[in-house]
Amino acid sequence: MTRFHEWCNDTETPIADHTLRLLAADPTKQPHAVKVVAKAVPSYYVSSDRAAQLLGRLGRTKLAKFVKEKLPTTKAIRSGDLGEVLCTAYIGEATSFTLGITKLRWKDHREMAMRGEDVLAFSLNARGKGLKVLKTEVKSRVAMGSGVIGDARKALSSNKGLPSAHALSFVADRLFEQGDKALRDAIDDVQLKSALKQSQVSHMLFTFSGNDPSKLLTTNLTNYKGAVPQMYVALSVKAHQDFIKSVFDAVKV
Repeated sequence: MTRFHEWCNDTETPIADHTLRLLAADPTKQPHAVKVVAKAVPSYYVSSDRAAQLLGRLGRTKLAKFVKEKLPTTKAIRSGDLGEVLCTAYIGEATSFTLGITKLRWKDHREMAMRGEDVLAFSLNARGKGLKVLKTEVKSRVAMGSGVIGDARKALSSNKGLPSAHALSFVADRLFEQGDKALRDAIDDVQLKSALKQSQVSHMLFTFSGNDPSKLLTTNLTNYKGAVPQMYVALSVKAHQDFIKSVFDAVKV
């Protein structure tokens, strides 16, 4: 986990029935933030079982090489990937949507972005029923602007606010491979038996930037007229590009 509370100042603002949360990184705590985030990064690209198998068969040096070759090297892809890592971590730490997959493990190439919804997360009740879905868009920019936010809003509202059938099937297939029966079956049911309803869905727009986009996000969220609950989260790290580079440079296995 990335333990945002240790290196960010957290401000939450209700807007109508929705929420806007600003996580402002403390510059004096950036070395600690880099260390914490870098430690978490490998698990988003390689499962613990796969890492253990490689470690036991080939040793730590070869495992480190395997992980390193999964990590992006270009600025743009590093920026997008780290945004997804931070968003996924935030969802797990701060919301009730604790189920799903770590999508970055299935990238076609380390220098390519994945298609479809950036992050899908889920919740089920104790009996494996009552599926809820969080459809998420992640945007990472040095300076977050209204155009980028507008694009994210458009993506969230597409398909009547629901995640695409392809994205849900992708998750269900990966869960089948991992042996997660309860969530897999719940997703299959809303795909093949009873259609997923808008009342089962929430949206998150997660921004990761060097500036504070809270005013732009407030305007965008105020103008939203749909019925799906919205969570807007803005992670502001002033040294945005330096932070990204430092995190990937600090990754160890």
